[in-house]
Amino acid sequence: KGIQLLVGDLNRLYVTNPALHEGDCVEGGFEWIDSNDSDQCVISYLRKSPSGQGIAIVVCNFTPVTRRHYKIGVPADGFYVERLNSDAAQYGGTNTGNAGGVWASPEPLHGRPHSVSLVLPPFSALIFERTVTSLADA
Repeated sequence: KGIQLLVGDLNRLYVTNPALHEGDCVEGGFEWIDSNDSDQCVISYLRKSPSGQGIAIVVCNFTPVTRRHYKIGVPADGFYVERLNSDAAQYGGTNTGNAGGVWASPEPLHGRPHSVSLVLPPFSALIFERTVTSLADA
C-alpha cells in the first residue's frame, strides 16, 4: 500500500509543480548540485521552470545511514518546503526528515550563493520546493 501512495503522490507533485515538468526537454531545466559525493552515496540536483515559476531540489541518499546536517548549495535564499520524503510514515518509512522544510542561509556552496542543511533519511529521496523568498515574506 505504501508504494502505491508514494507513486501517486510523486505523480501529483510532478504534475502540479512546474519546476519538475516544464523543463523536461530544455537544457536549462536540469542542473546537478552535486553528483560527486561517492563517499556518502548522495546525489543532488536542481529542476527549474523555464517560465520562472519555480525551483525544485531533489536529494537522494543511497545508504542505510541517516545523514544529519548534510549541506547542499542552492541558487537562492528563502524557504524550501519538503514536498516529498520517501521515508514518510504513510509510505512505510520512519518519518525522519526536515520538519516540513528548511531556510537557506547565505553560505555559498557547490558554486551557488546559498546553502541548506538537511536531514537525509536512509535509502531516501527528498524533493524540496522553494516557496517563500525571505523571512520578511513569511
